[in-house]
This record gives sequence, structure tokens and C-alpha cells, in this order.
Amino acid sequence: MALLVSVIVLAVIFDFINGFHDAANSISTIVASRVLTPFQAVLWAAAFNFIAYFIAKHIIGDFGIADTVSKVVKKEFITTLPTLPIILSGLIAAIFWNLLTWWLGIPSSSSHTLIGGFAGAAICAGGWKTIQSQVIIKIASFIILAPFIGMIIAAIITIAILWAFKRVRPHKAEILFRRLQLLSSGLFSIGHGLNDSQKVMGIIGTALIGMGTIDSINSVPEWVPITCFGAIGLGTMMGGWRIVKTMGTKITKVTSLEGVCAETAGAMTLYLTEILKIPVSTTHTIAGAIMGVGAVKRLSAVRWGVTINLLWAWILTIPVSAALAALIYLVIRGIGI
Repeated sequence: MALLVSVIVLAVIFDFINGFHDAANSISTIVASRVLTPFQAVLWAAAFNFIAYFIAKHIIGDFGIADTVSKVVKKEFITTLPTLPIILSGLIAAIFWNLLTWWLGIPSSSSHTLIGGFAGAAICAGGWKTIQSQVIIKIASFIILAPFIGMIIAAIITIAILWAFKRVRPHKAEILFRRLQLLSSGLFSIGHGLNDSQKVMGIIGTALIGMGTIDSINSVPEWVPITCFGAIGLGTMMGGWRIVKTMGTKITKVTSLEGVCAETAGAMTLYLTEILKIPVSTTHTIAGAIMGVGAVKRLSAVRWGVTINLLWAWILTIPVSAALAALIYLVIRGIGI
């Protein structure tokens, strides 16, 4: 029981860290365009992070992404392998990688960190046969697909809006889009809450399944989603100023109009993946959308050198987290936990 409590506490801590690590995803453009101050922006984003719980519970009607995460490891192995030490190892690795990339100002994926750590520790414990390869491949493919989809949607929205408002005076358009950015930022924050909170739900649910407390994610007690959505909202309130700088200014300069386009495209991408029940990186999604907005102005407006460095961080996240979790698992088992 003590180990289960430790796993749940560590999972909630990871969720909290996820919030301040990924706060930049929700607020970078609205801060860069100076619609809100950083403090106002994090409060705005945190509120919508938690509102996402009610949307998942009462409108969508299920927690499909949490269910997908719980299926990274095959159910027969969840009930036979030392599941709690596996999850504990994955969480420790994920927290370490999240804090390291936050400190370095690299917008890596909290999602892929967590999933990579979970899978890596499971492989170390029971071999490659323990994981659902189709689930891993589907998740890994969206390392490329999520930012690409976000980029394409953002470019289309930007072109459409520029054409529709070509006869509107710039000052009038600026006032309108500064107001609209409050809406688009809120929509993206809902997508952030829907997607990222459910990943930790999936991990806690897996721990409960491994202990025989529940049979599936659909049976998780109500405190699990409330805690997960609340923790990510609190984490977002703490901000992530190092990554805000990268997301809001280093990729491309962002105006209010462009912020609306990027956030709307990012939100649409996240809602699509929610329907498909695929856990994706909100970091990858908004970064791709910002690139799409910048590319519409001119290709040179996007600092492609920065994006290439980000891409390397994204690609390395899963294998690095998996390897780190495997090493931690060996240590944990060696000391008899």
C-alpha cells in the first residue's frame, strides 16, 4: 500500500511539473503579443485546464487518452509483472527529464517522456513482448504528425483570415484580434488539459489495475481525474518562463492575429487527437502551429535552426526516457523496492 501511495503522489507531482513545464504552450503567444501579462495569462490558462475535466466527463463522456496510455503495456503483464516498481521508475525518469529540459529551456514533450519511461521500465522488467507495439508506434508517429497537422491548419487559417480582413483597417483588426486571442488561448488550454491530464490518469489507473483495485480506466474513482486536472492547472499557474521565451519569441515573432491563428490551429489539432484517443504532445502541436503562422509571412520569418534543435529534442525524448527508466528500474529492484 505504501508503494501505491508513493506512486500516486509521484504521479501527481509529475502532473504538476507537466503544468509548469507546458505552461508556455498555452500562454507563449498571448504573452508574446502582449494581450495579457504573464501572471494574467497563467491564471487564464489554469482555469481552462481544469474546465477541461467537466468537458471530458460530461460532454465527451469518457477518458479515451487515459485508456490508450494504460494500454502501452499489455494487460496480462500489468497483472503479473511488478507493476508499481515499473511505474515508479518511469515516473522518476520522466520527472528528471522534464526538469532538465525545463532548466535548459527546451520545450520537450512531457507526454512522450512519461510514455517512454513507462515503456522502458516495462521492457527492462519483462522484455519487448510486454508492450503494445501498435500503441507505441501510433504515439511515436505523432511526434511528426502533430506539429505537421498544426502547421498546415495554422497556415490555412492565417491565409483565410488575411484574405477576409484585407480591407479592414490595421488598428481596428488589431483590437479585434487582441480580444479573440483570449478565446483562442482558452480553447488551446482546454485541449492542453484534456490531453495531458489524461496521461497521468492512465498511469494512476494502470497502477490501480495492477493492484487489482479496478478492472479498467472506466472504473477509476472520481478523485483520480479531479486530482489530475487540478494538479496540471496548479502547475500551469506556476508558469514556465524559460520555455515561454523559446516558444513565444525564438521560433518567430507573433502578433495578436498570428496568435489567434496558432492557438486555434493547436486547439483543433488537440481536439482531433482527443477524438482519435491518441496522446500527443501539446508542445509539438503549438510549436508546429507557430511555424505555420510564421511561414505564411515568409519562410525566412521562421528560425529553422531553432526548430531543428527542437526536433532533435522531440525525437530523443522517448528513447532517452526509456533508457533512463530502465536503469532506474534496475536500481530499484536491486535495493528490493
